[in-house]
Amino acid sequence: MFETSSAPVDPPSAPFWRLPAFISLALLPLLLAWDFSGWDMKMASLWGESSGFALRSNWWMVKIMHEGARTLGWIFLLALLLGIWRPWGALRALSTADRGGVFVSVLSALLCITFIKGFSQTSCPWDLQVFGGVAPYVSHWDFWQTDGAGGHCFPAGHASTGFAFMAAYFGLKQNNAPSAWAWLLGALLVGFVLGVSQQMRGAHFMSHTFWTAWLCWTVGWLSHLGFYKLRHRKK
Repeated sequence: MFETSSAPVDPPSAPFWRLPAFISLALLPLLLAWDFSGWDMKMASLWGESSGFALRSNWWMVKIMHEGARTLGWIFLLALLLGIWRPWGALRALSTADRGGVFVSVLSALLCITFIKGFSQTSCPWDLQVFGGVAPYVSHWDFWQTDGAGGHCFPAGHASTGFAFMAAYFGLKQNNAPSAWAWLLGALLVGFVLGVSQQMRGAHFMSHTFWTAWLCWTVGWLSHLGFYKLRHRKK
């Protein structure tokens, strides 16, 4: 039988959004400083040269780190959805409604990255002239300027396969669920590993990965706060 409810031992406290919000605000100037530091091109040059990126078509990078990781991410998202009614792991400590809130937070983070990428005119490093492509370098802050290549490369969609699951941390921590920190650290680790692997292929700059992490974190706590307010609104 599918479980319909599983209330935590202690009722959840008021949403702990102030510290996450402070972290978002504190990291924002660091991200902006990175954007204007020139380190994106310097790091891309570690793996790319005028003839392109040697690891762009590498079997391990393409089949395992890109396609395989993306498939696992979809499987894990589906498991999180099914976990609303058939809880597993740390989800057992949450009520059905809170498990739904965790899933919505993760999905919101993913959709945020997809939405921004859909409008972005920033192309990937492997599209740039300096790395054997056809496009001049254009900052992702130049919203209205096209570089003549494919675009839709900012932020890092592949890294969101890991980072989006940071959003689950807030619902888990709110309900004193075991392994809440493990979810957070695991999502961070996977996100950065996938982000760096894509940078090594020339698919993204490091700023793309940093912004994806920041967006997933920020959307995660905002989504959790919104869910909490809706669930506990005054009738």
